[in-house]
Amino acid sequence: MLLTIAIILLVLWALGFFAFHVTSGLIHIILVIGIIVLIWNFVAGRRAV
Repeated sequence: MLLTIAIILLVLWALGFFAFHVTSGLIHIILVIGIIVLIWNFVAGRRAV
């Protein structure tokens, strides 16, 4: 689930940055949050219940 969200955020950022030349700082913050969540997901992994 988190991987899907991170990929969607990355694709939306790329479209906004390259296709529409959005230079808002907010889109870069969202990208950084998405990358942090993706890395955290890989580092934490799945925990046994």
